[in-house]
Amino acid sequence: MQVRRAMEDKLRAAFAPIRLDIVDDSHRHAGHGGARPEGETHFTVEIVSAAFAGQNRVTRQRAVYAALAQELETRVHALALTTLTPEEDAARR
Repeated sequence: MQVRRAMEDKLRAAFAPIRLDIVDDSHRHAGHGGARPEGETHFTVEIVSAAFAGQNRVTRQRAVYAALAQELETRVHALALTTLTPEEDAARR
């Protein structure tokens, strides 16, 4: 739970999201490359923030990767991202 918590703290500090969902999918990748028995290697992140306004998908994802650089270098093997503005999130619902 400490990797997930570190990710949450960093994403909240960097993007002040109105919604942030982080799901540990590591159990689904047991035995695959990058998986560890203790988990916290594969995550799905959905983040909704006004900070993404005017940015394309690639720019948003690069910003998230930059915020989580330490985790991606040391522990996190895979990160599935959905990055939305509040308006985009409202339109999906």
